[in-house]
Amino acid sequence: MQHKIFTKMRSMKMIDGCKGPPVRTYNPSVDTDGGAGKLRHHIQETLRSQMPRKKSVRGYSPSSNLNLEAAAIVSDGTLLPYGLPATKLLEPKIEATLTPLDYVQTLADLHRRAENSAEFEKAEVFLEQSAVFRGLPEPKLFRRTLRSARQHAVDVHTKVVLSSWLRYERREDELIGISSMDCCGRNLECPKANLVAGYDPESVYDPCVCAKQNFNFSTGDEMAMEEAVNYDDNDSDDDDDCDLSFCIGDYDVRCRRNDMASLSRPFKTMLYGGFLESKREKINFTQNGFSAEAMKAAEVFSRTKRVSHFEPKVVLELLSLANRYCCEEMKAACDAHLASLVSDMEDAGLLIEYGLEETANLLVAACLQLFLRELPGSMQCSNFMKIFCSPEGRDRLAAARHASFVLYYFLSQIAMEEDMRSNTTVMLLERLVECAADGWQKQLAFHQLGVVMLERKEYKDAQHWFEAAVGAGHVYSLVGVARAKYKRGHTYSAYKLMNSLISDYKPVGWMYQERSLYCVGKEKTMDLMAATELDPTLCFPYKYRAVALLEDNMIGASISEINKVIGFKVSPDCLELRAWFLIAVENYEGALRDVRAILTLDPNYRMFYGNMPGNYLVELLSPLARHYSQADCWMQLYDRWSSVDDVGSLAVVHQMLENDPGRSLLHFRQSLLLLRLNCQKAAMRSLRLARNHSASDHERLVYEGWILYDTGHREEALAKAEESISIQRSFEAYFLKAYALADSNLDAESSTIVIKLLEEALRCPSDGLRKGQALNNLGSVYVDCDKLDLAADCYMNALNIKHTRAHQGLARVHHLKNDRKAAYDEMTKLIEKARNNASAFEKRSEYCDRDMAKSDLTMATELDPLRTYPYRYRAAVLMDDHKEDEAIAELSRAIDFKPDIQLLHLRAAFYDSMGDYVSTVRDCEAALCLDPSHGDTLELCNKARDRIKEEK
Repeated sequence: MQHKIFTKMRSMKMIDGCKGPPVRTYNPSVDTDGGAGKLRHHIQETLRSQMPRKKSVRGYSPSSNLNLEAAAIVSDGTLLPYGLPATKLLEPKIEATLTPLDYVQTLADLHRRAENSAEFEKAEVFLEQSAVFRGLPEPKLFRRTLRSARQHAVDVHTKVVLSSWLRYERREDELIGISSMDCCGRNLECPKANLVAGYDPESVYDPCVCAKQNFNFSTGDEMAMEEAVNYDDNDSDDDDDCDLSFCIGDYDVRCRRNDMASLSRPFKTMLYGGFLESKREKINFTQNGFSAEAMKAAEVFSRTKRVSHFEPKVVLELLSLANRYCCEEMKAACDAHLASLVSDMEDAGLLIEYGLEETANLLVAACLQLFLRELPGSMQCSNFMKIFCSPEGRDRLAAARHASFVLYYFLSQIAMEEDMRSNTTVMLLERLVECAADGWQKQLAFHQLGVVMLERKEYKDAQHWFEAAVGAGHVYSLVGVARAKYKRGHTYSAYKLMNSLISDYKPVGWMYQERSLYCVGKEKTMDLMAATELDPTLCFPYKYRAVALLEDNMIGASISEINKVIGFKVSPDCLELRAWFLIAVENYEGALRDVRAILTLDPNYRMFYGNMPGNYLVELLSPLARHYSQADCWMQLYDRWSSVDDVGSLAVVHQMLENDPGRSLLHFRQSLLLLRLNCQKAAMRSLRLARNHSASDHERLVYEGWILYDTGHREEALAKAEESISIQRSFEAYFLKAYALADSNLDAESSTIVIKLLEEALRCPSDGLRKGQALNNLGSVYVDCDKLDLAADCYMNALNIKHTRAHQGLARVHHLKNDRKAAYDEMTKLIEKARNNASAFEKRSEYCDRDMAKSDLTMATELDPLRTYPYRYRAAVLMDDHKEDEAIAELSRAIDFKPDIQLLHLRAAFYDSMGDYVSTVRDCEAALCLDPSHGDTLELCNKARDRIKEEK
């Protein structure tokens, strides 16, 4: 039980509390008139003139959470109050991350530095790695390097910040019943372990110290329970022992001269040096500003070396006394004891003032940790923001050794996520600049400040900060310089700058994308084509071409163009554009589908240049689309799931949750779909909601197990599954256990266990969608065990309940039985049924001759350029034909926009076979930066290094 131990001090009103103004939502006013011409006018007129439906839209009564602006839209009766999108309003986003020109060389350098650094110096290198990985679409890389940085952290401050950042990435605060100070058994995130200085990488594998009683922050050792000791006024009154008194008013504190002298050099000098006090038995301390109670506490500490039995107000005064007289041991004891008492934001807000005043490192760390673990909500605490945002506050933090680049990097990232344009964001970034060291830190700080100033439309300042980033070595910031010049009316200057960039460096997709803003006609079209060719993952060229086609009254072609990018990269902005187009052609069901999918990815998304809440557009579109009951939705979900229509499935689940928001099973189904679409952040949010809405303990344990599994804690996930099964047998618990066990190199015994678990799962009640997945997984295990007939039965049973993906497993069985035609035909069935079939084309290529395989792989790359197998296959064929340069070029084409470990390993192997060992080592090191445990790459790298040494 926690006690409110600072009630009296709070009554002094040293702070006003942690209340701040609410964050304002930025609502830009944009002019969307123009660009679409007659088509837009025709569509708007059509929408205004339609209506028997008009009445049902007007009849809607807006709920309290919708703004008056939206209500006005209803009364107007149009679904396009802001017109249609226009090309002149489209701009590519400038990424607020480190963006190297040569990712491969950068990754290789980072790996080499991490490899060659001393263990306790690696935290800084891993932090830089995480900053580079922040710009890649794989969040697990960022989290892994953040964990590595925390593992190698030495000082308390760095441990506190990195641990809080790890926790923020998990957002456990969204789990009902979980405290922000709970570490869920993760020693890297343990709030008590963070307050212990020193480097001990093995400690991360130890049991969490939260389980220990009376943890001592100063030593990290578990202390036995102190016996109750009564320190009364007569403890030291024995004349044989006490030879000194400190007089404070009418009170005499009796003590031993030697004990008091041992507290610090100033006391020793005063009591044994050439001062008058050294010859006196009574020393007047009345004018020194300390109470008799504090002096008595100092005397007790001089004998016992403990402060835990004193009241907090006494310890605070003792801390001040220790600081004034340089009593380092006593100060450390007070610091550690007070740090252990910080329990909530109110305590932290009060105690941090004392900690900063007395430069109590551990106390400030404990207060800082509580604030950081309550982010982003704690940013509304005015006292804390005064400390973090102001230059004076940063100086005070620095005096207590708690102002650092990593702290302001973390805070500024959250501030940018909350509100890019806020003054808080600007001030935190200014502090980040002040803390930045030369090199990557200054590059990042300057660049991010430039991005924020650009968002705030302060273009002159934006240009200044981007130029500073370029001067620090961040070439990508030239994009910001060009954009700022363009916004200030210097279009030709911006064009020349980007033209020079393309000439001076190896061209990258974003260079052409940016230059396209500053030219017109065919030149713009050519630049956008070049951008897509160099980096097909860039969304802007597709969006621009789609809107340009709309303005040319070719709306069908515009929908086809935006479908190209949605097919492999689902993002809210692209789905919004398609929904916009579909409303224009009165395909309200399709538009409603896309808006529901958008809200699944981002529940707070605002449509039409940020002017309309997405959930309000759902309300407007719903009366215009077919109504489905919950039973109808289940049928729709089966159909869309079986046709591998993931966006459609997301929309159906969103509608079902609208009808039944507390259904944990639906949130879980949503998370599975989002994972398939590689939307990991949104998937984890859905999984947490599934956990929060669990109706029973056994169900909650399963979802907690999936959270643990998806965040890399396999053993803990297995434990949750077993605990759930011990409470109640269920499909999901058995499936989770089987899935987690199968995520390793299965031997015969392990395979048998997985098979039994999946069989147990199939005996438990569940719906056909999940049973289809279980049958598919069981078939895969049977194939691995060479039980092909049993595998075929599983796949056929899965197909009977519309699990379309089982065609792929059945094709594999046919192939292993040497029936390639049957395998090819099976994959053809999947291609015909699946809405998203890039993987099906890729897999079918394995069951046909070279020419047909080449055709299928070309189609797979066209549908999804992010799939790496087609590039690797084509490169291998070219290598077999002794076309080494072309093989390298094929792999390089993909590596330039997707640094992937398999692509890098294969290119390294090609370089090795060509005798280019330097390039081999570079690619291996870059691959090992992505996955340090990749054994084949590590072996290839070591061999290449040995050959380089031999040549020298």
